[in-house]
Amino acid sequence: MAAVVATASSGMSESAFRVETTPRLAQWRIETLSSFSYRKSDPFKIGLWNWYLTVERNKQLFVKLYPEPSSLTKEHPPIASFIIKLVSFAAPNLKTLVHPGVCDKQLKNSDDFIWAIDIFFTGKFIIDVEFLDLKIVPQSGGEPSSIWSGSHIEKNSLSTALTSLSRMLTDGIHTDITINTSNGSIAAHRAILATRSPVFQSMFSHSLKEKQLSAVNISDMSFDACQVLLNYIYGNFNAEEFLAHRLALLTASDKYDIADLKEVCHESLLEDIDAKNVLERLHVAHLYKLRGLKAGCLKYLVNLGKINEVREEFSEFLQDADRELIIEIFQEILTSWKGFQ
Repeated sequence: MAAVVATASSGMSESAFRVETTPRLAQWRIETLSSFSYRKSDPFKIGLWNWYLTVERNKQLFVKLYPEPSSLTKEHPPIASFIIKLVSFAAPNLKTLVHPGVCDKQLKNSDDFIWAIDIFFTGKFIIDVEFLDLKIVPQSGGEPSSIWSGSHIEKNSLSTALTSLSRMLTDGIHTDITINTSNGSIAAHRAILATRSPVFQSMFSHSLKEKQLSAVNISDMSFDACQVLLNYIYGNFNAEEFLAHRLALLTASDKYDIADLKEVCHESLLEDIDAKNVLERLHVAHLYKLRGLKAGCLKYLVNLGKINEVREEFSEFLQDADRELIIEIFQEILTSWKGFQ
């Protein structure tokens, strides 16, 4: 005998399908459940997902809990830990039946959690679900993390701190050092520069002229490039500005020992090697000992055969190139020729 599906149109009130919730608790009150019947709750929100409860009475009583199908559920299915129980109000005694408990179970569809119960409840009863934890796998991969761990608070704190740092630079709040570039000056903060660069820290910690004069001369850098450098240091990153000044930033990161910026520049310069910039980047890679960039340039020129497209520029490049680099280039060419033999 097929189960009868209960809906609001079958004479039941809309409240019969409503699930009452708090941030971690869901309760569905069932007034009556006849034999061979099926009921599905309205969706209810717990954590990041909408959920459903269903109850079916057949030879057994079946209770299901599952998230509503959505792009969020597909990409980030919840990994749930919860306690679920049935509480009966039938006279003469209150009866409670508790599931052994679910710990770190991934729930994607309606078949992932099914509680089969042999005891039949008559009259009113409650399905009570207490969520102990809900986890998702981070977009970057790794171990699942709780959505209630306070990670959103951490992100908000970091965002606020970066905004405050950015304002300190753009609004000139309590600046105490002047950076003199080739075509202008910028006010900054000793403590922040010292935190980001051991070279700056050394300058401001010893009796050097930079400490006495409250100024740093960076005559080999333009005002615009220095502004981008400071924006990066203060967390006010702008991709378009960064791309326009990558080489200057690479030079500054090497000079002032800002390792993370040097690596960012290195990775970025690898991404758009072409015939117009390959020789310049090969020189830069050799100068700053960037193995990845050097390998990428040599692969572009030799293995991919683009050296023929820059034949004249390559001849001029060899006239001024470092002897060690020239040897590396011809070793790469010889290796490539052997591969075709």
